[in-house]
Amino acid sequence: MTVMGNAIYADDGHRVATPASLDATWEALDEHGGFAWIGLYRPDATELDAVAAEFGLHTLAVEDALSGHQRAKLEQYADTRFIVLRPARYLDPDERVEFGEVHLFVGANFVVVIRHAEAPDLAQVRDRLEREPELLARGPLAVLYGIVDRIVDDYAPVIAGLENDIDEIEEQLFTGDAAVARRIYDLSGEVMEFQRAVKPLAQMIEGVRARLPESDPAGLELRRSFRDVADHVIRITEKADELRQTLQNALQVHATLVAQRQNEQMQRLSETSLKQAEQAKKISSWAAILFAPSLVAGIYGMNFHAMPELSFPFGYPLALLVMAGFSVTLYLVFKSRSWL
Repeated sequence: MTVMGNAIYADDGHRVATPASLDATWEALDEHGGFAWIGLYRPDATELDAVAAEFGLHTLAVEDALSGHQRAKLEQYADTRFIVLRPARYLDPDERVEFGEVHLFVGANFVVVIRHAEAPDLAQVRDRLEREPELLARGPLAVLYGIVDRIVDDYAPVIAGLENDIDEIEEQLFTGDAAVARRIYDLSGEVMEFQRAVKPLAQMIEGVRARLPESDPAGLELRRSFRDVADHVIRITEKADELRQTLQNALQVHATLVAQRQNEQMQRLSETSLKQAEQAKKISSWAAILFAPSLVAGIYGMNFHAMPELSFPFGYPLALLVMAGFSVTLYLVFKSRSWL
């Protein structure tokens, strides 16, 4: 059975009946008046169809509530509002945000709350409102206010968790850790999903407030209550926008640091290449200088009698002089070009 809470509240905000089944709920509502607050957890089609038939819920809204995976929205079907809320909680061990869904059908004398996730614990919302019967006396919209207020309050720890992750990323940026880019990308996705859950709330709350009469004291108090929640939503939305901008800046800084490190590596490689080129020049220069004496020694050291200069009185000394002069000339030339 997926019925998590089932109660009838009188016009003064006090609980007057706790039906044991959905069938008993309709009878108790006819008997006591007031409004019914029914809480369902992942109902099947049979249970939801029974509720829809009793309260005249629109088919399209029932299909959305049954399937889940809806965006945050507010839709009006005659006198019934269909609201989809996206609660969120931060899972510190996994460093990620878990999103759920809460669907509400709010009519003149009923509130049907359908929860598709473990959190939030809406029993705590019921306990809080029952401790404030003057708030419940304002009708089904008071239940809507209590649930929205709880979901918005639960966004604050999510913001705190995301801020902590971003602080760690800012420290990680300058460590050269290659995994920081993936972490920024993943966290950006979490922030974007969080924005999609929060941003529609401001317009949704304003849509509810616009239909509340200011002349009615109960309506005026509800308008004030919803305005307080709307202020919290605006602050959270602005904070989420700041987090997203910070992550974009972090990604740009990371790209800059990567480019800087690549430039430094290229500079070191260039310096190494220049040093190698200088060494190659020196080796080539000495090889050229030694080439002349090696050539002369190779030719004149073979004692070829057919070479006429070998018979000259100063043949060998002259050859040595030419060799030395050529070598000195090469040395001076290479020295002047700083190759040695």
